[in-house]
Amino acid sequence: MTHIQIYDTTLRDGTQMEGISLSCDDKLRIAQRLDELGVAYIEGGWPGSNPKDAEFFERAQHMTWKHAKITAFGSTRRKGITPAEDANIQALLAANTPVCTVVGKTWTLHVTDVIQTTLEENLRLIEDSLAHLKAHGKEVIYDAEHFFDGYKADPEYALDTLSAAMKGGAEMLVLCDTNGGSMPWEVARIVNEVRQILPTAKIGIHTHNDGECAVANSLAAIREGAIHVQGCINGYGERTGNANLCSIIPDLELKLGLSCLPSGHLQHLSEVANYVAEVANLSPNEHQPYVGKSAFAHKGGIHVAAMRRNPLSYQHIEPERVGNESRTVVSELSGRGNLLSKAEEFGLKVDNPRLVEPVLEEIKVLEARGFTFEAAEASVMLMIKRHQAGYVAPFTLLDFFALVEQRRDGSLSRGVVKVSIAGEEYLTVGEGYSGPVNALDKALRKALLPIYPKLESVTLTDFKVRILDGAKGTAAITRVLIDSSNGHERWTTVGAGANIIEASLRALTDSYEYALEWAKPAPVQAG
Repeated sequence: MTHIQIYDTTLRDGTQMEGISLSCDDKLRIAQRLDELGVAYIEGGWPGSNPKDAEFFERAQHMTWKHAKITAFGSTRRKGITPAEDANIQALLAANTPVCTVVGKTWTLHVTDVIQTTLEENLRLIEDSLAHLKAHGKEVIYDAEHFFDGYKADPEYALDTLSAAMKGGAEMLVLCDTNGGSMPWEVARIVNEVRQILPTAKIGIHTHNDGECAVANSLAAIREGAIHVQGCINGYGERTGNANLCSIIPDLELKLGLSCLPSGHLQHLSEVANYVAEVANLSPNEHQPYVGKSAFAHKGGIHVAAMRRNPLSYQHIEPERVGNESRTVVSELSGRGNLLSKAEEFGLKVDNPRLVEPVLEEIKVLEARGFTFEAAEASVMLMIKRHQAGYVAPFTLLDFFALVEQRRDGSLSRGVVKVSIAGEEYLTVGEGYSGPVNALDKALRKALLPIYPKLESVTLTDFKVRILDGAKGTAAITRVLIDSSNGHERWTTVGAGANIIEASLRALTDSYEYALEWAKPAPVQAG
């Protein structure tokens, strides 16, 4: 089986994305995860550009790497000086990595207008720089910057730059679509032509996503004989990003039948994608192919009905192969199968499938009024439970009252609730300076805790409010999503209506009822 080298540049090119800033510790933690995943190369940064990258390479020397070669990145020497006199080349050597990746100019526009030298001198910059690193025992990878634009402008000169890199000792010639504007058929044609003209050269590919073709362009190059592919986890990178390794890796292994990771490591891909997003302090892209939370989520009723008969009917792979999982989403678009699948996920047995039909109708009515149940799975489970014969709710909210009083020392809220528990009615009051919903919550907990002490561990972890029809001003429908936790498990409930307090209280009471019916306590530690 052909093996494709995975070259990860998340720690260098990926950090050029707007909104990302990684500490040296962050970079080392991510590098360790990438090494565990099994990529071939980890580009740690540009040691000549900033102290943080220099620190990374100094610390990386003293760490053990199981699969990856740590790689330092830099540019060819500046014109008018030798490699030995060039600070950037010397920083590459000082990084003490086994591999150095050097970027050089391919496009005549960049040679004459950007670095402002002659075409002949640029060829010497490339060859001299690589030869100097090679003489110091480095494995040298050459990144041909703007190669596809350069080849389209002057194919003969673009090929001359590759020949200069080969003379300098480059072991891999990486063709870069730096501006990200090439199309897959252009990449395929040009890579094919390069391989015919330079048959002994080892070819790699580095693409950007400005035309939304970075993954497709990478695959096109590999199909034409490239054996090395560069990219970033989650597609991070400058402007619109680099080629997304979280798509390229499974495409190579599962679609093209090529190996690129050690056997069995592909199943850790989703975990790595989420880990890198967490360390980068970015929300994971839930709709990302393969590794996103929604990559195998099924919402349409027809889809779910088919999935219940055969999971492959609406999934292109088994999600477990990339460490993901299949999910069923409940909404107004749902069919009976959505609710049955969701009940099965929660371990709720539904003896008669037709029993969920009233729940389905209720969901459609409520979503028309502003509710959304896609994220509020706890509320869905309670609706199914309430329609089952013999179910008795642990409590019922009968009445509530909220008062806000403006005082000189602040705004005091007082909440009054009347609840029924096992046939007994309880009237309780809560008050405070944190608003009417908080006061009602205090009153509700005062009624419930003496009878249900397990609620003591339940806390509200997030409170999301969204105005659905702002044109109606203060009469607009408000949707409230409440995330709750007992320290061991998390769940989400929903409420909606023109009265924000009523919507909030509905989500709140659902949260407590779910905690009593489903939420499992934290496991008891032995000893």
